[in-house]
Amino acid sequence: MSTDDTTDASSTDAESKCGASSTDAGSDDSTSKCGASTDSSSSSSGCGGSDSTTDEKVGATVDDFDAAPGRLVAVGLGPGQPEGMTQRARGALLEAEHIVGYTTYVDLLPEEVTESAEELYDTPMCGEVSRTEEAIDRALAGNDVAIIGSGDPNVYALAGLALEILESKGGTASAVDFEVVPGVPAAQSCGARLGAPLVNDTVSVSLSDHLTPMETIESRLHAVAGEGFTIAIYNPWSRKRRENFQRCCEILLEHREPDTPVGIVHGAGREDEAVEIVELGDLEDLGETDLIDMTTTILVGNEDTYVWDDRMVTPRGYESKYDY
Repeated sequence: MSTDDTTDASSTDAESKCGASSTDAGSDDSTSKCGASTDSSSSSSGCGGSDSTTDEKVGATVDDFDAAPGRLVAVGLGPGQPEGMTQRARGALLEAEHIVGYTTYVDLLPEEVTESAEELYDTPMCGEVSRTEEAIDRALAGNDVAIIGSGDPNVYALAGLALEILESKGGTASAVDFEVVPGVPAAQSCGARLGAPLVNDTVSVSLSDHLTPMETIESRLHAVAGEGFTIAIYNPWSRKRRENFQRCCEILLEHREPDTPVGIVHGAGREDEAVEIVELGDLEDLGETDLIDMTTTILVGNEDTYVWDDRMVTPRGYESKYDY
């Protein structure tokens, strides 16, 4: 992954445009002075299983802000490399006064974006609620704010959370001129690396049980694996939930043949990108390797998917209608 420095935009003595001093953008104990009631390190879950709880709570309401609201834009960065970002996303980031995001995603920003921002604010993993509220509070204080994420803001990301928190504060989306700027989702980025695996009906399932119980994930896997969908598997592996990946492989093999093609893309568009095509029967053995982690997306072919010239191909159905 990129580790570009964020230069002076995240200086420890930068003055918050919400009226209070901000902490170092890379600090684990960064605390919102704009109304967010807890810091990102207060989570007791460690991003673990779905039975964990956190003490993150929404703080200030819209009545606590005197300024005319500014603007809040949820921006998808795409796969990670600067050239994978849409022009619309780049333009929105260059216009933003403040940029808020997960530390890894802030590190992926092009230098021209980090240099143009008045402030950068980032939190580590599991700080989703606190950093989203931070972005909202900065917008309510009158600033032009972008909250960033990889891929697309509507795919396992924070666009929905931003609207939920804004509503809980008594605000409205129109008051902060809320907008979603789409990005290229991981499934599409990874599909492009693999050939043409997603040209027919496709579903996505995340194996993270931090917010969704594993029982629900298993039920969804059974439902889609028994149909003719290609399946995009997000968040396939972490040290805390090896069993989730193993159970996923078992369920898929209950419904699909062991020789079903499976595409694996690790770190799409990043420095450590790796791409492999394997058979479903061999997938579970790769769980303990560096190929599969939280930056990996797995694309499981359907009964028609095949491999040709090192590329996955899922027929759309043209061959039944046309001669070619």
